[in-house]
Amino acid sequence: MAELLALDKVTAGYGESIVLEDVSFTMNEGDSLALLGRNGVGKTSLLVTLMGLTRLHKGSIRWGGADIARVPTYKRSRTGLGWVPQERHMFPSLTVEEHLTVVARPGPWNLAKIYEIFPRLHERRANMGNQLSGGEQQMLAIARALMTNPRILLLDEPMEGLAPIIVQELVRVIRKLVAEEGMSVIVVEQHARLALSLTSRAIVLDRGRIVHDSDSASLLADGDKLDRLVAVA
Repeated sequence: MAELLALDKVTAGYGESIVLEDVSFTMNEGDSLALLGRNGVGKTSLLVTLMGLTRLHKGSIRWGGADIARVPTYKRSRTGLGWVPQERHMFPSLTVEEHLTVVARPGPWNLAKIYEIFPRLHERRANMGNQLSGGEQQMLAIARALMTNPRILLLDEPMEGLAPIIVQELVRVIRKLVAEEGMSVIVVEQHARLALSLTSRAIVLDRGRIVHDSDSASLLADGDKLDRLVAVA
């Protein structure tokens, strides 16, 4: 399969502060990656670096074979990086449907397909963004990213603070994206076992460095190692 994303010895951070050190990995089309680690080890910073919102001190980031180190964020989005940040960023002046149509780009993901996988958004399509529950806002944030027709979806803590029934719904959607749609995804998630169940590969960060890289199934099966790496219960 064709290489989609490649990081080579990436060292990045905020200003002079270094958060990520010598991070290297590749992803091919259709790969799914769980990005794990304790709080504050650089998981979100890695996604933000992919979007061009940190300072790249050294190393390279290739996207579809091209170096994007100096490509601005909006152009990265246009080339297929779909980012769902923790903050969700709902616009109170836009309806659900306007949130979706304003970012729409050509491709298979359109309103009909979004409403098929997120029927709740169809029911709420005339509501304003600030009239949604936290779970509905997360659905809309993911749907909005899909409307850009990305080649890879970057999910930053998609289950954080959500009710179990909403988590189940989002798990169903992410599984569908990976298994049926063949979409490439990177999932940052504190619930490590959940993330591993959704992906084919796992990377664990510690102090900004990769300390483990394996298939998700083998790490999920080794509970002792998983607990040592990410300190989950």
